[in-house]
Amino acid sequence: MVSHRRSTQPGTSRSVRVTVASAAAVTAAAALGTATASADPQDTPRTAGARVDRLFTEAEQATEHYNEAGENVARLRGEVGRAQDRAARGQERINRMRTEIGSAAREQYRSGGIDPSLALLLSSDPDSYLDRAATLTRINDRRVMALAGLRKAQQALAQTRAEAARSLAGLERSRAAVSRHKRTVERKLHQARQLLKELPGPERAAFERASRTGRDDGAGEPPAGLSAGSSRAAAALAAVHQALGRPYVWGANGPSGFDCSGLMQWAYAQAGVSLPRTSQAQRYAGRMVPLSEARPGDLVTYRSDASHIGMYAGNGQVIHAPYPGAPVRYDPVGMMPVSSVTRV
Repeated sequence: MVSHRRSTQPGTSRSVRVTVASAAAVTAAAALGTATASADPQDTPRTAGARVDRLFTEAEQATEHYNEAGENVARLRGEVGRAQDRAARGQERINRMRTEIGSAAREQYRSGGIDPSLALLLSSDPDSYLDRAATLTRINDRRVMALAGLRKAQQALAQTRAEAARSLAGLERSRAAVSRHKRTVERKLHQARQLLKELPGPERAAFERASRTGRDDGAGEPPAGLSAGSSRAAAALAAVHQALGRPYVWGANGPSGFDCSGLMQWAYAQAGVSLPRTSQAQRYAGRMVPLSEARPGDLVTYRSDASHIGMYAGNGQVIHAPYPGAPVRYDPVGMMPVSSVTRV
């Protein structure tokens, strides 16, 4: 996470002051890398803070990958369940069809076991026999149709089972990704905390002061100014104000703790709107507008990889869940490079 230093001109990306100039270009691959966590004796509060910021940034990027993998697990679990239900219903249908075909075959054998021409010669009532023969023909036609239906049902069942197998394989891959990203997040956060712990007291205090750009009490009335872009945006903004001061918890979407995208998802859920789980997907959950036209309730996405997101509150401020150790709070909209603004 880049250092959140208050910009001199809130609301414009040109006012951004970041501790790590390359933060906007950090990729998902970097989020899965390693970082040195021990404090260098030559570190100044600025350089040590930059390293902590980088670790928080990489942890947040891994958190969004973790959220995405978790969303895939839920989706694939549903796909597997639905495919298994379809397979069970298909098997029941096939069993019924086999029973019906078997009954028809036994009946036909009992009715038509004798050669038709001989049966006609021996019959005392040829007209009656011909009626029975026509019935047998219709039974035979139905049997052909039933067999064709059975083959079609068997093919559909095989396809359904193959789909279920593919979904199960994807589910296992997503579960593995969840575990991998979880380990990455935990490692990055541990490294950042360890680095902060090893800094001398005055340097640690200097870093914490430099990172504390939100309002001191973490709460307060919404900034005055523009009205929300819609009634649902106004409801989401009212909800996100209720979350001010609650802790950042990676992978959480409320109500007691949040990561950045979890806060946006929870706030809009209170307005009856279902947002995707990740910041990368949330940026496409509505219509993009220029930063100069941002209205309260709009989603503001940060960094080129959209790995952080907040909600515009008006007057050049956003409300967001910054990083571990920092509660949900106000910060200048230009605290980091703005990637996009989305009106839900």
